[in-house]
Amino acid sequence: MKIMEICESERPREKMLSMGPEALGNAELLAILLRTGTREESALDLAQRLLKMTEGSLVRLYELGATRLCAVSGIGSYKACGVLAAFELGRRFLQEGAPVSKRPLLTPRMIYDLMLPVLKGLRREEFWLISLNASSYLAGRDRLTVGGSTSTVIDAKQVISLALERGAESLVLVHNHPSGNPRPSQADIDQTRRIKQACGTLGIRLSDHLVFCDDAFFSFADDRLYMVGQ
Repeated sequence: MKIMEICESERPREKMLSMGPEALGNAELLAILLRTGTREESALDLAQRLLKMTEGSLVRLYELGATRLCAVSGIGSYKACGVLAAFELGRRFLQEGAPVSKRPLLTPRMIYDLMLPVLKGLRREEFWLISLNASSYLAGRDRLTVGGSTSTVIDAKQVISLALERGAESLVLVHNHPSGNPRPSQADIDQTRRIKQACGTLGIRLSDHLVFCDDAFFSFADDRLYMVGQ
């Protein structure tokens, strides 16, 4: 069915204008981004087909990336760019709106909430450094490295340099596991011990290392894992 054949109050754009974006389902919002369909499908039909491909998961839709989205019949580069731009704006909106800089970051969960908008859905591994002042307020948030889908290596000198630049009293390492399993690898454990020792020589405390996946995280401090063998 063509969009114009739908009752005017139920058309995605008209519905958004009259009821607000929160009243629309995922397919309707996606149809607005796509703008047009094909000769055989309306924009809404095309949006529903895209979501069916990903079993309704927005994370999996994002993970398709530009190349695979462009290859979907009826999408092409113009529509693919529109969809991916919306995801990136949403990611930046969440980062900008997070009020964590106005309160101390005292728990692993608070660090997780801070960094999830940055790392959610990524298919590459990224390492970040969270710098905290003496009152545990955010002093800096820096990406250290971008790796592949399985591992990345961080430089202790870079960590120390950033910590000194930020005037950090304590640090938290954060990285994601695109595999979806937040359990740290032996390489993660070894790197944590090495960074902890390097920071300790300058009186800077490595208070935790969090390993992320989209719906869970592992805290070295909660598990006391990074203390093993010290």
